[in-house]
Amino acid sequence: MFQSTLNTRSEEYQANIAAMQTLVEQLEERQAQVSAGGGEKGAAKMRGRGKLLPRERLELLLDPGTPFLELSPLAAWGMYNDESPCASNIIGIGIVSGVECMVFVNDPTVKGGAVYPMTLQKTLRAQTIARENRLPCISLVESAGANLLFQDEIFILGGKSFANQAQMSSMGIPQISLVFGSSTAGGAYVPGMSDYTVFVRGKAYAYLGGPPLVKMATGEETDDETLGGAEMHAQVSGLADYLAEDDRDAIRIGRKIVAQLNRQKPAVCLNRRQTPRDPAYDVEELLGVIPADPKIPFDIREIIIRLVDGSDFFEFKPEYGPTLVCGHAHLNGWPVGILGNNGILFSESANKAAQFIQLCNQSRTPLIYLQNITGFMVGTKYERQGIIKHGSQMINAVATSTVPQFSVIVGGSYGAGNYAMCGRAYDPRFLWTWPNSRVAVMGGEQAAGVLAIVQEQRAKRMG
Repeated sequence: MFQSTLNTRSEEYQANIAAMQTLVEQLEERQAQVSAGGGEKGAAKMRGRGKLLPRERLELLLDPGTPFLELSPLAAWGMYNDESPCASNIIGIGIVSGVECMVFVNDPTVKGGAVYPMTLQKTLRAQTIARENRLPCISLVESAGANLLFQDEIFILGGKSFANQAQMSSMGIPQISLVFGSSTAGGAYVPGMSDYTVFVRGKAYAYLGGPPLVKMATGEETDDETLGGAEMHAQVSGLADYLAEDDRDAIRIGRKIVAQLNRQKPAVCLNRRQTPRDPAYDVEELLGVIPADPKIPFDIREIIIRLVDGSDFFEFKPEYGPTLVCGHAHLNGWPVGILGNNGILFSESANKAAQFIQLCNQSRTPLIYLQNITGFMVGTKYERQGIIKHGSQMINAVATSTVPQFSVIVGGSYGAGNYAMCGRAYDPRFLWTWPNSRVAVMGGEQAAGVLAIVQEQRAKRMG
């Protein structure tokens, strides 16, 4: 087992903790801000209508005392004049009636739950995760539909979200909608494309065109309830499978639907799990591992041994290509292969990575990438040694890997190094970023230097 050399009493360690803690507190502050949704004004309006708030609905839906992994909570941060916190929806993975599900919750306290482009980007990413992990999807619907100011960005993305619903349903991944309020225009297809639908009596509405549009288009005068109310859809159109008396009743019915889905994990997966063990090192020490100055290197194994079960890490080829650490471990009882950066990537590092990824695919072992990478080594010597070919082989191994892959950016992630370490473009099942992380084609200092050299050479050519 790798022995930590981290001095938790040093001034450097304390400075690292202080720097990271500042970033963590900033992150928590932002998350708390977006979690408030439309604020007290929007909350009071919903309560006045006898409705539960979005996060209250979510809490009732989930099994008591179980975790909820919220996805992309800062989506739309700093966009749309900050009028769409959390991109107007709450999305994450939670346990409902003992079943792991992807849950989508419209937030009507924010512009009536209107859909923005980032709302759909967030939804599409969550649908991809749901499809890859075969998670039933539960939508808690109450939305005014598309924000027409952004219809040019919304139209195609919205259509894709409905297509995803249909495709997942055809794959046997249940789609469930609980409709608490309006579900208009394109939004009406959310329950329409679902396998199971629950409507709240007297409060849920679904129609392609509301009463004003119907009157303008056809001259017909109607009202919400007659046109698309819960009772009409339960008794006439057949869109509503179940009729609930209020929000709580809708959630009760939704939980019962999930309970009868008979979802079970394959025994072949469960048989590979060991009894989980805590790391031998204090997990809280992770706050002090990353140097406050990003230019100062650190040993990625200091992170690994504070994450994996028993801090037991079986390193692969430890003497070869040492700037990339590879090895086997268990995380919460599950076997995993880990690749972590300990410097710039050389040909040897890339060759080791490609072999290790291949071996993990043979044994059907999921892969975790810990990214802190500036890229591949450059220079005449390394070009002659085949850095392009070797780097391409590593990227090829990542791109063609068929086991689940997970990426965590713990520092910088630049250029082709991001590609080689399973960055966003390579579709990891999940990607996490630490508060100190940076992602770019190259670092700002390097980019400025390159541009300065190019401009200088251009000036010389022009006399």
